Formats: sequence, structure tokens, C-alpha cells
Amino acid sequence: MSETAAVDREFLPAAVGDWIALLKPRVMTLVVFTALIGLLLAPGHLNPVLAVTATLCIAVGAGAAASLNMWYDRDIDAVMRRTATRPVPAGRIAPGDALGFGVTLAVASVLLMWLATNIAAAVLLTVSIGFYVFVYTMWLKRRTPQNIVIGGAAGAFPPVIGWVAVTGSLHPMPLLLFAIVFFWTPPHFWSLALWANADYQRAGVPMLPVVAGAKETRRQILLYTALLLPLSLAPWWLGYVGPIYGAAAAALGLGFLVQAWRVMRDRQDPGGVSLTGDRPAKAAFRYSIAYLFALFAALAIDHLLA
Repeated sequence: MSETAAVDREFLPAAVGDWIALLKPRVMTLVVFTALIGLLLAPGHLNPVLAVTATLCIAVGAGAAASLNMWYDRDIDAVMRRTATRPVPAGRIAPGDALGFGVTLAVASVLLMWLATNIAAAVLLTVSIGFYVFVYTMWLKRRTPQNIVIGGAAGAFPPVIGWVAVTGSLHPMPLLLFAIVFFWTPPHFWSLALWANADYQRAGVPMLPVVAGAKETRRQILLYTALLLPLSLAPWWLGYVGPIYGAAAAALGLGFLVQAWRVMRDRQDPGGVSLTGDRPAKAAFRYSIAYLFALFAALAIDHLLA
């Protein structure tokens, strides 16, 4: 019997914590925060109860996508050290239960978003969930090293959905927020992929370090971070936000660029493999999370003090 088949047949009782783990709550925190900023910046007014409901729908939709991702990826999760203890590959939740859980949450989140706000926000939430599950998880992840570049669009939708939940329409500002998260995703995720490279090799996932090597991945991290800096300043240049955000974006972007440069200059063997245990990549990964939280917090502070 294969390892995957064994995992699929040996189920332990699922605790509440396992069902919560299916939602990837740490990832959900960032999703919810960026969505809240989209809600806050949008012109107009949304009843506070409806605003909370819209945020909850985005959170549940993100959790649904995560659950469906864990259902589909249970075979590769089982052979990766970083993911082997997740509820499905560890046998604590049956694959069919994870699938049903994810589908139920996805449908409920979209329908409630439609009822609480408008059809445009519900459609965008549907597209976001579908993009993560069908385009990234099922199509791109196992086929191309550009998986996280294109698939990163799924994680860039929340601030747009938040904005549209209030206004029912699009505007250049939420599209800029989408672009910022989109260009932030590759250096964020490739920093992780550098030090989780052995996991991806075992699982046969063609992440950039596996296919193009560590040296090229470091170059791409620096390139995308350099592109992110002027893009993050665009809302200020275009007059959508004030100098508080502009100053914060410049400082945070330069800090991110320093982190990316350290990844690029990390001591490497001739093949580009780190001789320091990928310490700069780990530091860059941690900084990237703090960067996005701080950047969107600066948007909120700038808006509230304007």
C-alpha cells in the first residue's frame, strides 16, 4: 500500500483545532486585514454590521479555499516536512470531509456576501476562491515554476473585494492595492521556497528554486522587490493617499530591498546553495509578512488622520 493510500485510510478523531487548521488561520489573518483596509478606504458608507459580515465572508471564503487546497494537495503535503502534520495528510480529517467542509464554506460565504452587500462583491469573492483552487492549486502549482507568480492573484483580491463591498464598483485605488499584493507575493513566497527547497523536491513541485536553481531565485526575489518599491509609492504619487503613507511606503520598501539584497548576497556554493542555512531568506520571509501588515496599516493611519 502506498504512503498516500495509507494516509487516506487511517483516520483519527478530528478535534476542533483540526477543523480550524484547515482554514489556515495565519494566512487568513493577512487576508482579513487587507480586506478591512479596502473597506476602510472605500468612499461611501456601509452599515457596521454589514461591514463585519462582509469581512467575515472574505475570511470564510479564504478558509474555504485553504480547506480545498489541503484536500487536493494531501498527497504532496504528506511527503513535505513543513506540511506533513496538517489534518488531512496526518489522517485526522478524511479527505472527503475536508472537501465537503470547503465547498460548504465557499458557497455560504458567497451567498452571504451577496445578501449582505452586492452581487459584484460576491462575484469577486467567487473568482478569488475559484482562482486559488482551480487555477493555482489544481493547474499551476504542479506544472510551472511561475505557479506562485500567476497564482498570487488569488491572495491579491481581498482589498478589492472589501472596496467593492462598499461601493459596488471598481476604482484605480483598489486595483493598485491588488497590484501591490500581487508583486509582493513572489519575493515573499520564494524566500520561503529557498529554505524549503528539499521539501518541494521530494514532492515534485516545480517551485522556482527546484527548476531554475537557488541563484536565479535570489535574482528574481531582488527583481520583484525592486519593482514593488515604486509600485507601493504609486497611491501617494497619484494623490489617492497622503504623505504619511508615502513616507511609510518608502521606508518599508527600502527595508524590504535591503532584505532582498542580503538574500542575493548570501554566501553560496557554486550552485547557489546557501552556506548559512538560508538565514537571510528566513529573515526576508519574516520581514515580508511584517511589511505587508505595516504598509496596509499605514494606509489606514493616513486615511484616518487625513
